[in-house]
Amino acid sequence: MSDLLIDSDDPRRPEVRAILERHLEFSFATTAPEHVFALDLDGLVAPGVHFVSARRGEAVLGIGALKSLDPSFGELKSMHTVAEARGQGVAAAIVVHLLGVARDRGIERVSLETGSQDAFAPARALYTSLGFEPCGPFGSYEDISSSAFFTRLV
Repeated sequence: MSDLLIDSDDPRRPEVRAILERHLEFSFATTAPEHVFALDLDGLVAPGVHFVSARRGEAVLGIGALKSLDPSFGELKSMHTVAEARGQGVAAAIVVHLLGVARDRGIERVSLETGSQDAFAPARALYTSLGFEPCGPFGSYEDISSSAFFTRLV
């Protein structure tokens, strides 16, 4: 993955926004609308959100964000790898990068919410492989059957 560049990006850029739109389409296709917690464009440019893209050359392969919930607690948001790049370590590289950002910012714990449906099984396996452990709802989340929650120390 040495040719993969992960860096801060602007989700308003057309090639990045296209990935965000894929992510939102997937989320709404697999989850009831009232239980989709993915950040939209406005959410990703809000204060306290660090947004990154993963590129190989000019091609955007994935996106992700770290949202600061308080000075020592962060949340992974809007993780998405394009279908053509899945299984190549892109998502893992983004998570590792965002954990480094969290560490640099003094964040001690990072949590996330993802779907509990079969379509999200690869995401849950990824997070588990990177040291995340199941946990209960955090922040303003409620305990609903379509959500799975994970957390880990940075």
